[in-house]
Amino acid sequence: MPFDIATEPPQYRRNGVRPQELTELNTFDLASLPDVSPADATHTLLQLLARPNIASKRGVFRRYDHQVLNNTVVPPGGDAAVIRVPGTAKAIAISTDCNGRLCYLDPYAGGAIAVAESARNVVCTGATPVAITDCLNFGNPEKLDVYYTLEHAVRGISEACLVFGTPVVSGNVSLYNETAGRPVYPTPVIGMIGILEDASKALRSAFDSPGRSVFLRGAGLEQSPETLAGSEYLEAVHGKVAGLPRVNLEAERRLHQLVLRAHAEGLLASAHDCSDGGLAVALAECAILGDQGFEGSVGHSGRLDAGLFGEGQGRIVVSLKGPAETRLVELAQELGVPATQVGVTVPLGTFAFGPIAASLASLREAYESLI
Repeated sequence: MPFDIATEPPQYRRNGVRPQELTELNTFDLASLPDVSPADATHTLLQLLARPNIASKRGVFRRYDHQVLNNTVVPPGGDAAVIRVPGTAKAIAISTDCNGRLCYLDPYAGGAIAVAESARNVVCTGATPVAITDCLNFGNPEKLDVYYTLEHAVRGISEACLVFGTPVVSGNVSLYNETAGRPVYPTPVIGMIGILEDASKALRSAFDSPGRSVFLRGAGLEQSPETLAGSEYLEAVHGKVAGLPRVNLEAERRLHQLVLRAHAEGLLASAHDCSDGGLAVALAECAILGDQGFEGSVGHSGRLDAGLFGEGQGRIVVSLKGPAETRLVELAQELGVPATQVGVTVPLGTFAFGPIAASLASLREAYESLI
């Protein structure tokens, strides 16, 4: 019988099998690992800044034309690119994101996190996320464990898009990606687009001047070992990809609302997503990009490595315009989003966060020397 390809597409459904190795990896006791010592914290930050997943990609993008018909508002190097819409006051923000380690450890959470992080990056420019495209990169789906990861990653993407109101408007699939019989990490890359009503009000990641109060909004100064799951730190320092990633999509949605409302009220001087490398890396990137010093405190409860380098989801670093702390806290309380002051920008070319003490020059050298 004939069928409508748009409403009755052919479907090929299998009964996926959860990869056996995940049981051991998800239950690995992260608290059993030695904590980073205060004496090693600065070296560890420099090590992370030089990692391929974190280091600046300036050596690549500076060789290509990113001034699109001179309509580029925010160039590469920050959270998302922003391009002016000719003939209007509007602009679009564009970001692509995915963390294959997280998708490997939990394909559902990893798929949802890919959407959440791309949305956070767009929000950090002041844009409202509106839609996604995707590129689903997986191994051989005829193998039931690979099929399981594909199915659950798609479910995570779908549920995140429903929470954020960002439909999937296009996409493609790349399957059978294997080497020596091992599939690549499941990598559902998400491309998020957002809209700014006024291109002149686009936010940037960089700290722009000394004397700015710096806040962490979202999950707060988490120092639980759980935040080390799948982290860049865990792989770089301990040689492990383990743990169980977690994401709270409703908390993410409220965080987006808080940033956009605070920006609409003119409270924010900058905003930067906290993701790969954790809070210490996010703060260092803001300082490097703006050539501004920073002084702050990491707190004193829980693990030091988790506080500095844990990758708990749903966090954004912002710096404030003028005496905006009271109003920011009011908005945060209204929306049920934690807001914690972590420090202040300073005129000197130094970076100090908890036990970390380094010059901006040394941070920049680590961050920009890879490529």
